[in-house]
Amino acid sequence: MKSMYFRSIWLSDAHLGSRNVNSSYLFEFLQNTDSEYLYLVGDIIDFWQLKKKFYWPRINNRIVRNVLRKARSGTKVIYIPGNHDDIVRQFVGKKLRGVSIAAEVIHNTADGRRFLVTHGDEFDCVVQNNRWLAELGSFAYEILLAVSALYNRLRLKMGLSYWSLSAFLKHKVKEAVNFMGSFEKVVIAEASRRKVDGLICGHIHYAAIKQMDHITYNNIGDWVESCTALTETADGCLSIITWTEKCALSTAEGEIYADCYRNGRLAPTS
Repeated sequence: MKSMYFRSIWLSDAHLGSRNVNSSYLFEFLQNTDSEYLYLVGDIIDFWQLKKKFYWPRINNRIVRNVLRKARSGTKVIYIPGNHDDIVRQFVGKKLRGVSIAAEVIHNTADGRRFLVTHGDEFDCVVQNNRWLAELGSFAYEILLAVSALYNRLRLKMGLSYWSLSAFLKHKVKEAVNFMGSFEKVVIAEASRRKVDGLICGHIHYAAIKQMDHITYNNIGDWVESCTALTETADGCLSIITWTEKCALSTAEGEIYADCYRNGRLAPTS
């Protein structure tokens, strides 16, 4: 596979340290992409899970080494902690092994737009006001992911592609859909208040690019369910890559990603 180059790449919610993550896909993505900017937008390491039971397979070390190698090679790597790696927030304003730690960042795209980049947990009242409830939800989520992992092992034996049961249920359950809608509205209101062109975040594990009024909402997604990243091309075009889909491989050979926004509108795909 040819290496893909982007001006910027955003990754979020890798949850390294949890058992039910797609670390191998993430490592493959990092191996086959390069960029001027690499943003790690929260919940990259899941300290909540590590505190309960330490789990750190070799693939996680390979991921960390790959990121540090990129930083040494000149990639501007910015780590914006989330709620599951909030322990890293004590290092905000510092640089560790070439990685800059920041609470949030204003990213200027190649075509002149300004985007607020933040994990997004500050907009989630459950996480902010009821940590015990959030941790209970995290426990239930881990169980669902374990079931999803078992299901995908069976699919693999049958010669079928990866499919996230947990993501499917999340998008079908009314309460989850309503929560995501409410989250997006709060995020957009903050972006409007900050007078930026858009906002880039993670947290809710649901990748999306939406034009909402005059604000562009971008959610990076995750590497637990959907294996997605947000990218920016040299001309400022923002798009979502779903690494588990065949289109990611064909695009590596020179095609253009679908769902690509430029100046708030869908860019042509050919």
